[in-house]
Amino acid sequence: MESSRAARRNHRARSSRRRPLPYIALAAVAVVGVTAGGTVYVKAHAHSGVVSSAAAPSASASASASGSREATVEPVTQPTVDYDALLAKAMTAVTPAGDQKVSVAVLDLTSGESATYGSGAFDTASIVKVDILATLLLQAQDAGRRLTATEKSYATTMIQNSDNDSATALWNIIGTADGLDAANKTFGLTGTTGGAGPLWGLTQTTAADQLTLLQQVFGDDSKLSSASRSYIQGLMKQIEADQQWGVSAAADGSKWALKNGWLARSTTGLWDVNSIGRVTGEDGDAYLVAVLSKGSTTQTKGITLIEAAAKAGVAAFGKNSGSSTAASASATD
Repeated sequence: MESSRAARRNHRARSSRRRPLPYIALAAVAVVGVTAGGTVYVKAHAHSGVVSSAAAPSASASASASGSREATVEPVTQPTVDYDALLAKAMTAVTPAGDQKVSVAVLDLTSGESATYGSGAFDTASIVKVDILATLLLQAQDAGRRLTATEKSYATTMIQNSDNDSATALWNIIGTADGLDAANKTFGLTGTTGGAGPLWGLTQTTAADQLTLLQQVFGDDSKLSSASRSYIQGLMKQIEADQQWGVSAAADGSKWALKNGWLARSTTGLWDVNSIGRVTGEDGDAYLVAVLSKGSTTQTKGITLIEAAAKAGVAAFGKNSGSSTAASASATD
């Protein structure tokens, strides 16, 4: 009897020594984790024994499940900003007088956001000179040639001094309205039509189209080469002193490049006054701005109107555009 009891004790002792393995495996599973870099790790805190390979899949599955749960977190949705509405609100501070009409288009080059206020076609007057030069450069690119010395001379006086004879010479070189319209189709302008015969100043355009043209001149995604863009930009930064008005009113100091246009219509005696260009605002952001107007009784009143509109347009995109930042100005000053 005594030997039988001893045998049973020895059997229980041997059974007890075999039990730790399953517990070691469970312990290993319990401490499966993922490092900060995403690497799965398994640690066993048992004093002895080897973690069985059957435990590893469970560990991986646990880690994957944990990662999946974290990946399902929804991103925070940013509120949509209606810049057309902000621009319209800013323009309430601009008061056209009498028959004056104004249209503005603005592109924030930092954010890529844009907005347009007003619609309808306007006479270009001399802002079409930028379009004429862009057309000439595109045609030269397509022909694989550089501008001649004569063409460069015309381009300089046409942009910097707004010389009309130079504009007429280049208008004829590009093929008048047909040449301009063909280039504008390539540039992506859809609401611009060249003036009849020699009347390049009566080319019809929209503020939105002028913004598209400015993107061809100042943007990287352009049909114009980098050299062509730099050439036009350089001329637009050296406008003669008495023509440094318009969209430059919205710039921080002298950080602008522009071309203005002004024309008294013989049929009505009223003025078309326009301005297009690139400005750096007081917030440090760069903007493309196009302002078109018609119906002013004097050139001075037209300038006051478009400068107020340019300021309001840039203010609508300012860092504090959600609050009241529109430039307060009146065209009746």
